[in-house]
Amino acid sequence: MAKLTKKQKEAASKIEKNKLYSLKDAAALIKDVASAKFDESVDIAVRLGVDPRKANQMVRGVVTLPHGTGKDVKVLALVTPDKEAEAKEAGADYVGLDEYLQKIKDGWTDVDVIITMPSVMGKLGPLGRILGPRGLMPNPKTGTVTMDIAKAVAEVKAGKIDFKVDKTGIIHAGIGRISFDADKIVDNAHEIIQTLIKLKPTAAKGTYIKSIYLTSTMSPAIALDPKAV
Repeated sequence: MAKLTKKQKEAASKIEKNKLYSLKDAAALIKDVASAKFDESVDIAVRLGVDPRKANQMVRGVVTLPHGTGKDVKVLALVTPDKEAEAKEAGADYVGLDEYLQKIKDGWTDVDVIITMPSVMGKLGPLGRILGPRGLMPNPKTGTVTMDIAKAVAEVKAGKIDFKVDKTGIIHAGIGRISFDADKIVDNAHEIIQTLIKLKPTAAKGTYIKSIYLTSTMSPAIALDPKAV
């Protein structure tokens, strides 16, 4: 097991073991324990009482964070020529079709989100093995397959993210940066937690939200009290 650095030990000492923090206290504490020289990402991990292997307990959705993610999201709009101007005006970083399909086929995936049209999805099918594992395959359920390209691009740029429960029953999401005010971290975390509560599958029994942790890139995890969020 790797030894903790002096900074990591100092950060860990500020977090009370076995204590469940309120969201407000955790947001303030995550800023206090951060020590990296760069603007660390703030992430949330929510363990749900679901069995992801069962289709009727799959939790997946989208949420628009009130204060965005703090990240410059690179968007690729795979659209027909008549939609190119719309995508560019909305702020898409890359706009086109066949040339980008070829680039992806050749291994290029230097984007965060891909937005496309229903008529283009047939061409994306063969690229599933490249895009799927990277979480880049557009999906109508997340609003990334649509005819309203401008709206989709603008929402992603403004802080719309999609999430999906992993095979261990955990939702992971980036909700901001350490440079954010604590109140903004609280607002963003609260928004995704409330969205998850609304998405509770009817087939899920027992405790739905089992645990919540707030972390930053280089700092220890802070446990939240699920009842105090």
